[in-house]
Amino acid sequence: MQEVVPVECKTRKAVPSEALKEEAAPGLRGPSEGEELIRLDNVYKIYQMGEETVHAADGVSLVIRRNEMVAIVGQSGSGKSTCMNIIGCLDVPTRGKYYLEGEDVSGMSDDQQADIRNRSLGFIFQQYNLIPKLDVLENVELPLIYKGISERERHERAKAALDRVGILSKMHNMPSQLSGGQQQRVSIARALAGDPPIILADEPTGALDSHTSQEVLGFLQRLNAEGNTIVLITHDMEVAKKAKRIVRIADGRIVEDFMTGAGSEGKERSS
Repeated sequence: MQEVVPVECKTRKAVPSEALKEEAAPGLRGPSEGEELIRLDNVYKIYQMGEETVHAADGVSLVIRRNEMVAIVGQSGSGKSTCMNIIGCLDVPTRGKYYLEGEDVSGMSDDQQADIRNRSLGFIFQQYNLIPKLDVLENVELPLIYKGISERERHERAKAALDRVGILSKMHNMPSQLSGGQQQRVSIARALAGDPPIILADEPTGALDSHTSQEVLGFLQRLNAEGNTIVLITHDMEVAKKAKRIVRIADGRIVEDFMTGAGSEGKERSS
């Protein structure tokens, strides 16, 4: 087998795509400043498919810091979903290290990863993943049950999260009684209720129309402006441009990593 040469992507200064050069704003807070929340050090994820060896992640190195809003963007088969699964503690690297809040989670067991997910990560999914038989409030409370939080505190935190995304009035509705945009707001509230340091949004606008997509992206920008760290996974560069920073992946490697200047825009739109 041909030797694989690791690629140190976090130190690479890639030039933004031509279509985005005018939007890249110099002087913004760069990845070298602030507290590290996520660090991937030369991460590989290798699958054997018959006689073919597939490097879904091929020497990925990446640092994401507190209060960043980062879009990881790439087409189908690029490796972005593999990176998302590793960042979300849904999978482990074949080799390399992954540090989450300074803790090496690279070789953790399934149970240990579940504990980390419950403590440190809030997930927003493309298909919302709401439980049809539970009302809105109960859906938002669900991850808090796994944390062992008392019923009274669960109610208070779930209501506060629903209020934060502007949908508290629907707390006793069933998911089937909500529009797609409203269901995604419930999904965002569920991610917020546990107060995780990182919110991981996997194609959060994929099932929404263009108007509702802009509304949901506006919520994510506002949450970031309020101090939440957002990692947005998308195939759509227009969606990615709503983040402060874009990390583009192709063939399992980071090929671009640059600031967009979207931070001030997000604050304006959320006011």
